[in-house]
Amino acid sequence: MTATIPLPLTRRSAAVRVARRRAALHWVAVHSLALAAGLFFVLPFVFVFLTSVMTDRQAITSELWPHSWQWGNFVEVWRTPGFLGWWRNTLIYAGLGTVLTIVSSVPVAYALARFRFRGRNLAMMAVISMMMLPPQVIIIPMYLFWAKQLHLGGTLWPLIIPMAFGDAFSIFLLRQFLLTIPKEYVEAARIDGCGELRTLLRVVLPMAKPAIAAVALFQFFYCWNDYFGPQIYASNNQDAWTLSYGLATFKAAHHTNWNLTMAATLLVMAPVIVLFFFAQKAFIEGVTLTGVKG
Repeated sequence: MTATIPLPLTRRSAAVRVARRRAALHWVAVHSLALAAGLFFVLPFVFVFLTSVMTDRQAITSELWPHSWQWGNFVEVWRTPGFLGWWRNTLIYAGLGTVLTIVSSVPVAYALARFRFRGRNLAMMAVISMMMLPPQVIIIPMYLFWAKQLHLGGTLWPLIIPMAFGDAFSIFLLRQFLLTIPKEYVEAARIDGCGELRTLLRVVLPMAKPAIAAVALFQFFYCWNDYFGPQIYASNNQDAWTLSYGLATFKAAHHTNWNLTMAATLLVMAPVIVLFFFAQKAFIEGVTLTGVKG
């Protein structure tokens, strides 16, 4: 005799399947815009990757899927004369620029957030005004100063040294975050005998790690992708080129080799993508909390 399944059990399993199907459809409906936006941003990277592993002939056709995977394109790009130098210069520029910006901007942001002094609002207005000033407006006198007076043309120092004097956007972002830290912590540190510098280092900075991480990422990304500055100051010295400027010249030299151009583009983007992937939590937290108060 064959066993028969009770009718209530069959109805219960059918109800469970219907509920799961409705839950899945509900999830798709709720996240449809996010899924569409995700595909919108991911598809260009997929296209760049697929083109980077194609042959020269296939890269200029309308075919999207590689016939054979040419991983040697990345090796060929890496062996391009000067490519390692571009990497070294970009790491120096981005690394030093980020460190100098953090070291110089944190004390200024702390002073604007916690000190009460005459002209504080005027100083804050000056910071906001500098945020609105495009660098192209002052590039001619700045170039004459760095290249003609200090003879630093053909190097990246005219781009690195000014970061030791603070960055307007970084100061503003850090100041907005420091305003969210309860003043009771600072007052308790002062009661315990801490000076302003010790209070900043021992109390404020540990609590401001998300904002510092966000500012560091913003500055690192800016320096890594900067094309205008190296073009102005370092274009006449190939030994001082960065990846952004070197990639433009590489594209001009390989304008028909789209597979090599896309491979070089991926090698330039890879460190930034990896860095953001591992630091996105602190980055998002820092950006989110900067607008809570102020």
